[in-house]
Amino acid sequence: MLDYASLSVLAAVVREGSFERAARILHVTPSAVSQRIRLLEESIGGALIIRGQPCLPTETGRRLCQHVDQVRLLEHELKSAVPVLGEDEPGRVPLPVAVNADSLATWFVPAMTAFATTSPVLMDVAIDDQDHTAEWLRSGTVLAAVTGTAQAASGCNSRPLGAMRYLATASPGFIARYFPNGVGAGSLAQAPSLVFNSKDELQNRWARRLCHRHVELPRHTLPDAHAFVAAAVAGMGWGMHPHKMIQDHLQAGTLVELVPATPLDVPLYWQQARAASSLLDGLTRAVSTAANAALLQSSY
Repeated sequence: MLDYASLSVLAAVVREGSFERAARILHVTPSAVSQRIRLLEESIGGALIIRGQPCLPTETGRRLCQHVDQVRLLEHELKSAVPVLGEDEPGRVPLPVAVNADSLATWFVPAMTAFATTSPVLMDVAIDDQDHTAEWLRSGTVLAAVTGTAQAASGCNSRPLGAMRYLATASPGFIARYFPNGVGAGSLAQAPSLVFNSKDELQNRWARRLCHRHVELPRHTLPDAHAFVAAAVAGMGWGMHPHKMIQDHLQAGTLVELVPATPLDVPLYWQQARAASSLLDGLTRAVSTAANAALLQSSY
């Protein structure tokens, strides 16, 4: 019989990345968390946590984390359907998901809000690059994710959402300064670019497609979607921006495409754990509806 109290502690350590942060949210001491994990590992007969900064689950730990998150959802639904199983009304259940920053800044929040305001959940949203959110699923940290990966993670289903269109833009002053003779490998190697973080490859992908070879781009790092746009408007650098985020700037002329008619369309997918949960299915419907309205659908 699995010790679900200890499994909840395991899930907290994985989600928070450390024993200390897990202890704070569980309102216990770090030593109590450590003891729970040690006893659980002894009962399982193997390591569940790779101690480090951050703490990461082993493969067995990942599977147990996914299991306990799914059990929470199913238990919540069972108590709602059979009130005699719980003395109190079932509370809100945490629902961990991962999403890329540009989706969160454009179309995902309305979908999440429409779902969360009518469902007994507490959304727990992690942000990462769309090419890396699937890793959160594989680690067992989340139950669903917006990802750029079509191939489903183990134990998950994958469905296409559409494509987000990105445009390479900069301020008119920046273009006049760095690209007076046009945009090419030489000028791109001198002009500062903007990236969200070290995982952000959109600028490199666009430059490679334009120049037919790799270009080493100088870059500023700005891990905030709205600051990213503001920095481009101010002339700090050029970057790949979601079309929907910069439409007003394009119309006003405060941002201009580096090379007209060279969009980069990034397909997105929704992956979710295969849990027989109406809550998770409800979130999937809300996400699919919002994506269908906001993303490019014709070729994806």
